[in-house]
Amino acid sequence: MSAKENNIRSLRGFLMQRLMISLYLLWLVSTVVGYFATINYVNEPYDLVLLQRANAVAAQLKLGSGIEKLNVEPFLPDGTDPGMPDRVLYTVTDSEGRKIAGNGNTLRPLSYRRDREGPLFSNGEREGQKTRMVSLTFMSNGNLLQLHVSETTQQRQALIRGILANIVIPQILLTLIALGVVWYGLKQGLRPLERLRHEVLNRRRDDLAQLDGSKAPAEVRPLIDAVNDLLERLKQVIAVQQRFVADAAHQLRTPFAGLKTQSELALRETDTQRKQHALEHILTSTRHGIRLVNQLLALARNEPGGQSTQNFTRLNLGQLAQDCTANWVYMALEKYIDIGYEGPVEQVIVLGDASSLTEMLSNLIDNAIRYTHACGNITISVRLNEQVAELSVEDNGPGIDPLHRERVFERFYRILGSGQSGSGLGLSIVAEVAKRHSATLKLDSGDKGHGTRISVYFPRLADGS
Repeated sequence: MSAKENNIRSLRGFLMQRLMISLYLLWLVSTVVGYFATINYVNEPYDLVLLQRANAVAAQLKLGSGIEKLNVEPFLPDGTDPGMPDRVLYTVTDSEGRKIAGNGNTLRPLSYRRDREGPLFSNGEREGQKTRMVSLTFMSNGNLLQLHVSETTQQRQALIRGILANIVIPQILLTLIALGVVWYGLKQGLRPLERLRHEVLNRRRDDLAQLDGSKAPAEVRPLIDAVNDLLERLKQVIAVQQRFVADAAHQLRTPFAGLKTQSELALRETDTQRKQHALEHILTSTRHGIRLVNQLLALARNEPGGQSTQNFTRLNLGQLAQDCTANWVYMALEKYIDIGYEGPVEQVIVLGDASSLTEMLSNLIDNAIRYTHACGNITISVRLNEQVAELSVEDNGPGIDPLHRERVFERFYRILGSGQSGSGLGLSIVAEVAKRHSATLKLDSGDKGHGTRISVYFPRLADGS
């Protein structure tokens, strides 16, 4: 397995990892909060009992009465009774903190203040055991007396541990159950994706049918729709390629068969004149074959999927039309045809591919020269019309019958009786280039109803955009 495959992250593993971390943090926070809440709730009743015990000691010693009996020994638990394992000690001190009575040496709490009224609770430690102490203040004959009653916290700790065990253990069990439920839910939720994976894996190479996303989760539907869109575009590209191969095979079979026959005939001929005639036929067939191959390649380049629009640039349509027209002047003069260009002074900016647009315009001019009689007129023009730029080629030839206008842009469609040789691909190339550039084609009669006018309307760009 490659390193790249090892780095592929499992969606199930990723979700389980995040959920486990979340559940662990939730359990941890819940435990901490429960711990402090338990300590608070446990201390409250025990502190109340400790305070009552301190008040009882103060009553027995008559603290604050002025006739204190500090030699009295109050009865306090000594920790020997299994039912009361905590040991309780008390100390009476004066205002300077000196011990004046008591059965132990309890420490004064750090937060103790002489002017404090009411009980003061604090935590401490004695002989390695944690303690809880309450401090009371009494005034006797102008003197400040302090009573400190301290007890160990064994009962408190046992109760806290019991409560925490009843909280934490069920939480752990609930967390494990939640993990199991989440794992099972993820497994069931990802099952449609697993089914989809097997469906794609077991498909034939030529099966480009749409994926069935009806049972997939809603979050995955955009991905399935995108894949289906890709499959549809791929199907169109493959269909175009198959159609091109079929068209090329069909159209090239006849010229090459003719070349073979004429070559064999020229080799057999001993008469110089007949051999020359055969060679002229070979040259004509070769030219026709070259033109056909070039047109087929041009058609393949401009079909949907043949090229992307990423190489489109800003073009001056008027300058492109002038340059292309100049290339056809010599051929037009051979038939004594007057060819010219008309366009605005300002630039007409469009977004497109210069080579494809030149090829399109060349096919329009070539068709116009072929079908226009000698001494005719051809006008290539560029016009601005609101938000569109119009490129048109107009001639005063015989024109195209309205019955044929819808079909002349089809591949290999030729009007019978035109007297011109050709493959019927010129206007098909024009249509594909226009479609690739999001342009609109319009075929109409020329000036005063004579001849043909083919116009291409492009989305116009502002000069500064």
